[in-house]
Amino acid sequence: MSAFSLIAKKADRFRARVFSERDFAKHLRQILHLLSGNFVASMVGLVAFALTARALGPADYGILALCFAFSRAIERLVSFQSWQPLIKFGAQAMEDQRTEDLRRLLKFGFVLDVGAALVSWIVAVGLILFASPLVGIRPEVQTFALIYCSALPFQIAGMPTAVLRLFGGFSTLAYSQVLGSFVRVLLCGIGLLAGWGLREFTFIWMGMQIISSMSMTGLAFLETRRRGYQNILTAPLTGITQSVPGLWRFALSANISLTIRSSANELDTLLVGYLADPTAAGLYHIAKRIGRMAQQAGVQVQTVVYPELSRLWATHSVSAFRRIVRQTQWLLLAAGICLIAVVSLTIKPLLLWTAGAQFIGAAPLVVVQAIAVVMVLNGSVLRSALLAMGRENAVLRSVLFSTLAFHLTAFALIPVIGPMGANIAHITMASLWMLAMLLPYRAHIADNAGANDTSGLG
Repeated sequence: MSAFSLIAKKADRFRARVFSERDFAKHLRQILHLLSGNFVASMVGLVAFALTARALGPADYGILALCFAFSRAIERLVSFQSWQPLIKFGAQAMEDQRTEDLRRLLKFGFVLDVGAALVSWIVAVGLILFASPLVGIRPEVQTFALIYCSALPFQIAGMPTAVLRLFGGFSTLAYSQVLGSFVRVLLCGIGLLAGWGLREFTFIWMGMQIISSMSMTGLAFLETRRRGYQNILTAPLTGITQSVPGLWRFALSANISLTIRSSANELDTLLVGYLADPTAAGLYHIAKRIGRMAQQAGVQVQTVVYPELSRLWATHSVSAFRRIVRQTQWLLLAAGICLIAVVSLTIKPLLLWTAGAQFIGAAPLVVVQAIAVVMVLNGSVLRSALLAMGRENAVLRSVLFSTLAFHLTAFALIPVIGPMGANIAHITMASLWMLAMLLPYRAHIADNAGANDTSGLG
């Protein structure tokens, strides 16, 4: 038998094994539901960025990119990502039919979201007014950063995200993004034709950020009412840590790891602006926005997988748990390889036709960014698995180790080779992050394999 025939036979066997499983077929349908909506929203969003870049040019677009990066960094560093504990413990409450506990959990998450959103706005304004040089905000950026940060008090995403994930509102979550993206493109197109400047475009992006967040919150409350969970905001919070043991420990550990990781993922554009200049930050931001399209697709995949992993681990279905992790990683790896190939072939004409010839220097940045994104996508599956297992400390250690490597690499390379140094730092971080999670994942699976396995899968 030839090598080609052998490979084809193994591929057919793998495909038959994967797609014959009803659970995976269900997950795949949900994933495709999300990806279709996410793809349309991402492509339309890219058009909005292209229109903005054409209207403003590299220098002013670089200033707006720094506003994006600063606002998002503060939100990620300060806000409490309540969706993680809500999904983990909410999935268990739904499995056990503890309706009142789920109501209290959702209110707990909403209160955390509101408090963190207000704190993030206060922190952002304080840093801009009193410490802007330390965070890469130059004098010409201050006014626009203050305008854009007005969206922060409305960034209440944790509880709404958890609700739509727990209740399977995947189509709602995906396609609600599309409408907002089209409105943003319409406004940016009007701005380009009318000759609007940096101030007007800052208000467009800030306003759409507020509308998007508030719409998602409204959809989440409608979904809870539709599912029979009435008056979430009147649920009592007293004694919630007794009825849901480990809630604070898991929430704090998971959020510390996200905060540390955000220091790399969200501060990178600011680092490029600080160590280089706003124009370099604008080029890097264009590359990052294109790369984030794929990363958002990976987030949507986790939207489907993480609640299911939490349920499987809670019911000791170790074999099914392991199989979903493996299948999802293969799916993301295959999609990632296709992504890198397509990006390598099309990125230069794409930038030329959209953002314009002034941004063609971002092309090699996008290719390297795509490689880093594919690695992060596969690592994210391991992260979801470890969190579902209750191994949040292992996630925290992996994040500490890999983020330190990112900052050392970025500070060493950005002054020498510019924004490409930040991309190389991301590849370094992703490699070490995956390795640092793979070892405890395999060890914990081995410790639990066969013990009380209720999945019935080999």
